[in-house]
Amino acid sequence: MDELLDAYYKNNARRLRGLVDRILVKFGGLSDADTDDFYSLANEVFTYAIMRYDGSGDFEGFLYSCLLNRVKTEITRRNREKRRAERMCVSLDTPVDEDENETLGDGIPGGFDVETEVLGKEEEYSNRMLGYLQRLSGLQKKVLEMSALGYSPREIRARLHINEKQLAECNVAIHSYRNVSVLL
Repeated sequence: MDELLDAYYKNNARRLRGLVDRILVKFGGLSDADTDDFYSLANEVFTYAIMRYDGSGDFEGFLYSCLLNRVKTEITRRNREKRRAERMCVSLDTPVDEDENETLGDGIPGGFDVETEVLGKEEEYSNRMLGYLQRLSGLQKKVLEMSALGYSPREIRARLHINEKQLAECNVAIHSYRNVSVLL
């Protein structure tokens, strides 16, 4: 066992890190912090492999397969966490009261409001505003106008005969950076 420890941990664990690096190259796109996490994980796997190794076959092959399985498991776990976080995202247009008059976005301080920008211009629209409006569909323009006039989401859905999903999709397009960026 001492021979294995010396072989894999000599020169700041160069050999163990080399095995981890060979595995991580297959996955790519990892930051230095992630790589350090996997080096730490390799220490745990190495301990596990030494305790489980029965002496038959090549230890490095056994260690490599243990490392590969553990790295795959860890990357899968991390990806699941990312997807879970994405599913938990909530639109800023989500109503926060029963009458649907206030949304989450209303609670965020800021001076720019698309609806006010559209409605607040008594004079002719600027070229930027015209560019923004050209990016919107007819339905999206109607939703924007009604929002600017103070209609609640429920009233907008009723008057335009659309469902919640359609209204949410319109609001996403109305407030998307891709569309709004021409105004900034």
